[in-house]
Amino acid sequence: MESTLGGLISDRPHQAMSRAVVKTALYRVLMVFVSVAVAYLVVGDVSAALSIGLATNVVKTVTYYGYERLWDRIAWGV
Repeated sequence: MESTLGGLISDRPHQAMSRAVVKTALYRVLMVFVSVAVAYLVVGDVSAALSIGLATNVVKTVTYYGYERLWDRIAWGV
């Protein structure tokens, strides 16, 4: 396995892209439920809570996937 920066960054991922996609999707489903529940406790309206929970989680899903793929190339601690 090739690496750069003193072995901290790998040029190859440690897991398949499909695994990262499945992990991301399942984590985000869980977080949708958490976000909607918290939003409902704050706003007290189911429709608003669903809107908040879904919108924030679309953004968070894309962000998490990118973050996961970035960290998958860092060899430190593996």
